[in-house]
Amino acid sequence: MSWLKPVLLCLTLAVAACGFEPVYGPGGAGTALQNRVQVDPPRDRDGFLLVQRLEERLGRAGDPAYRLAIQLNLRQEERAIDPDGDIRRFHLIGGAVYTLIDVGTGAVVQSDRVDSFVGYSATGTTVATLAAQRDAQARLMTILADQIVVQLQASSL
Repeated sequence: MSWLKPVLLCLTLAVAACGFEPVYGPGGAGTALQNRVQVDPPRDRDGFLLVQRLEERLGRAGDPAYRLAIQLNLRQEERAIDPDGDIRRFHLIGGAVYTLIDVGTGAVVQSDRVDSFVGYSATGTTVATLAAQRDAQARLMTILADQIVVQLQASSL
């Protein structure tokens, strides 16, 4: 255990020397975006869930400096079929292409794509399957929104 202190000291110095800054520290990207991003209005339930999560993470902009445009692409795949031919498992696969635009100049600040998937089971009743599907949609939108926020905060504005 005597070797642990020098290793931790070296790691601390290496992180400090590489220019590491906390996202929510003074002047960090997290504070630069907080309550300054206007997300385009949603078109459907999935878009609503995505915008809701983005606003939870970034806040609602009263006087926005940026506009966030998002295009969702979602599809469902059948993953498990039992011997009777019934589908027992689905994957929801989603992607979001986002563009952060400076409101004042109209210039694109950042544009990228995030992708993920979630699964749900269809082994219960119709009501249980529909509930599982809705839960999977909500989980997927949360994942995509969190990925967008992480990418926005990791970039230097």
